[in-house]
Amino acid sequence: MLALFVPRFCYSVRTASVARCLAGHHRPYSNSADNDLVVIGSGPGGYVAAIKAAQLGMKTVCVEKEDTLGGTCLNVGCIPSKALLNNSHFYHLATGKDFHNRGIEFDNVKLNLTKMMEQKSGAVKALTSGIGHLFKKNKVHHIQGHGTITGPNEVTVTKKDGSQETVTAKNILIATGSEVTDFAGIEINEKDIVSSTGALSLEKVPEKMIVIGAGVIGVELGSVWQRLGAEVTLVEFLGHVGGLGIDMEVAKSFQRILQKQGLKFKLDTKVTGASRDGSDIKVAIEAVKGGKQEEISCDTLLVCIGRRPYTERLGLETVGVPTDNRGRVEVNSRFQTVVPSIYAIGDCIQGPMLAHKAEDEGIICVEGMCGGAVHIDYNCVPSVIYTHPEVAWVGKSEEQLKEEGIEYKVGKFPLAANSRAKTVGDSDGFVKVLGDKQTDRLLGCHFIGSVAGELINEMVLAMEYGASCEDVARTCHAHPTVAEALREANLAAYFGQPINF
Repeated sequence: MLALFVPRFCYSVRTASVARCLAGHHRPYSNSADNDLVVIGSGPGGYVAAIKAAQLGMKTVCVEKEDTLGGTCLNVGCIPSKALLNNSHFYHLATGKDFHNRGIEFDNVKLNLTKMMEQKSGAVKALTSGIGHLFKKNKVHHIQGHGTITGPNEVTVTKKDGSQETVTAKNILIATGSEVTDFAGIEINEKDIVSSTGALSLEKVPEKMIVIGAGVIGVELGSVWQRLGAEVTLVEFLGHVGGLGIDMEVAKSFQRILQKQGLKFKLDTKVTGASRDGSDIKVAIEAVKGGKQEEISCDTLLVCIGRRPYTERLGLETVGVPTDNRGRVEVNSRFQTVVPSIYAIGDCIQGPMLAHKAEDEGIICVEGMCGGAVHIDYNCVPSVIYTHPEVAWVGKSEEQLKEEGIEYKVGKFPLAANSRAKTVGDSDGFVKVLGDKQTDRLLGCHFIGSVAGELINEMVLAMEYGASCEDVARTCHAHPTVAEALREANLAAYFGQPINF
């Protein structure tokens, strides 16, 4: 195999450094300067950072303004949306031809939306309460209230009853995440004009839904309600679905698959406004390049135009911590702001707004506070769209490689030729790998398939350790599995052709 073993971190040095961080473990909270770290925010970045810090012996406090822990991801984002995506897919299979074609026949399939929402809420509650258990286990002290930085080593927490508590610590970590971006002129009421939050708790299936934005959140939530019976149209400013970073060949194939399922798209189109006409919502649209304005109507409008960092009312100006033109906190390679005792991670700094990116940054940031190495390769952070089939990618797209002038080779393999995908009747999609033309090193992987979100992690690991296309091609994969498609694509990249296609 061509690739050399290049570990992500020098573990012996890093482990020794963090082991020297502080004497003693799980030291109890006290409202004094003894505290080593106060984390503002308990989302994936914040709660993981707090737990890791406590495990390293740091006396840690976590401040959360909401009633439950877990941030957007666990409460109104990743977790509840995946519950609805999964269950709506089951309903879609049962009400369509899929089960009938598999020899499974029954009548009178009914949707109990209330029950579906209860299952979603139950999963959310179990996971958010689980964080509380982990905090107790690791002796992280939790304070509920809005945290404001009032000094380089001080956070003032305003509680719901109006009382305040001041917490001092050697270090402060901002992990406040992001919030929904408003659409100018459209007022969200979370009933019939909804953000992603309201779209997770609709009381009935819309007859017609218009989604502003066909990025990750738009296509996921649009898929949920289309499967449950709504007529869904997605209006997208860009000329493709899937948002930024997606490979264009993948985006085109993905769009065709979604259209075959019943979703409708208006690309290269902008929304200019929305108004009410009785129970109807009229949405005015026109081509991005200009042209005749038209009006489309719906009974539910979902606004999914992105998210913005939650950095207001944190007191940043009080301590002189600057933000950029998008409201993101400016940090160095160690996640430090211009104030050495104040750090920031996750959605409120530069980079992709992904839960797993925030988690990695949280762990690495607190290890760095203890003298450990601080390194993260953002090229090896995967992205996943949890529709059916899923879309996942890591590394560079063809468009990025062309823009950077990097010579590359392509290996592709269709799932229609994969024995497992064919056997289970789930063969929409393909795997595409990109390798360096000179060195054979893996540069990227792009995957459409029912289990793409799980299997992309194999390629993340390969890229993290500097693997070549040949390395993956010569690695034995269990048969029959969808993962064999990854091997076949790498065979195509290295040898010029796969075995089974």
